[in-house]
Amino acid sequence: MTDLVLSQLTDLFRIGLIVALVVTMRRTAAVTGRVIPLVLGVVFVAVMLAATMPSASSSSVDAILAGLVSNSIILALVLACAELIARLRR
Repeated sequence: MTDLVLSQLTDLFRIGLIVALVVTMRRTAAVTGRVIPLVLGVVFVAVMLAATMPSASSSSVDAILAGLVSNSIILALVLACAELIARLRR
């Protein structure tokens, strides 16, 4: 499981999707809020990538659970970077 999470943490496509999720959330936060779009986006990316790029060495459930963990880690880092950039712009 650890190897699966580590491999997902370095997946550039996954990182790009999470970055796009945060950018979209920041632009639409006044209308849709922040928490619900982020939670749904993290779940969507985990399920979508597990379904479209299956791993031969792990089951779909393991891939989705590892995806939720890795997406949450990536999301925390991206949100921290986005907040830092927003503060530097002020």
